[in-house]
Amino acid sequence: MYPDDLRALVEAELERLRFAAAANTAGLEEAMRYSLLAGGKRVRPVLALATARALGAEPERFLPVACAIELIHTYSLIHDDLPAMDDDDLRRGKPTSHVKFGEDVAILAGDGLFAEAVRLFATQPGPAERVLAALRELAAATGVDGMVGGQYVDVVGSEHDAAGLRALHALKTGRLIAASVNVVLILEGTTEPETMPYRRFADELGVLFQIIDDILDVTESDERLGKPHGSDERHGKLTYVSLFGLERARELAAESHRKATVALSQASGETGDLRRVADYIFTRHS
Repeated sequence: MYPDDLRALVEAELERLRFAAAANTAGLEEAMRYSLLAGGKRVRPVLALATARALGAEPERFLPVACAIELIHTYSLIHDDLPAMDDDDLRRGKPTSHVKFGEDVAILAGDGLFAEAVRLFATQPGPAERVLAALRELAAATGVDGMVGGQYVDVVGSEHDAAGLRALHALKTGRLIAASVNVVLILEGTTEPETMPYRRFADELGVLFQIIDDILDVTESDERLGKPHGSDERHGKLTYVSLFGLERARELAAESHRKATVALSQASGETGDLRRVADYIFTRHS
């Protein structure tokens, strides 16, 4: 069963967040909160809180970090959906930000979410040097050597084989998922030998997430996905399904799930919630 108690903590904290101090920017806050509160399983922030619990820490203490990660993820979705990118008009069953508010406001909403994420992250309790190191990890996972760089590689379409596909998604999807685990390891000052199983788990989880995403893109309806299906095919993108075929992609997902759970079994701590997130990703339908 998915760790819904951690998800509920995240949802409640996101609902409390406010961004506009002046009346003339209230419309921008509305656009930001529209996408931020649209739902979803909150996989990335739940991973952060589950990692804290596995390390014996109180999850509530890491809500600033967890919510900052979700703000960044939401900003990336807003920008991914723009006409210049994937040009999608549906996200989580609702009109995408640019459809609802216009392209100009959608771009600014994404920009605002990223900036507010950094501000929120800086409120995380803990030794300043650890908070700074964790923020550096998150920024790296988000930037040119992470999510944004992976998006660029995807846009220019320069990868054409299995190795290139894995490298692409390790940046575009995997780095932020892995950072959701890694920033908590940094904040807790976890020693290097202890971090290795967690890091291997997090890296493999990013691969698993993308393989399943590619499978769902061709097997599910718009209603079940909450977004247009077949988007990758329409844009001529290389995916695990287009490269390997559906059945082999399913086999690769099972292999990736196995590797993630084996890594987790070697980690110290109470890792049940992390295992449940991995199982959810492997079996999800939307």
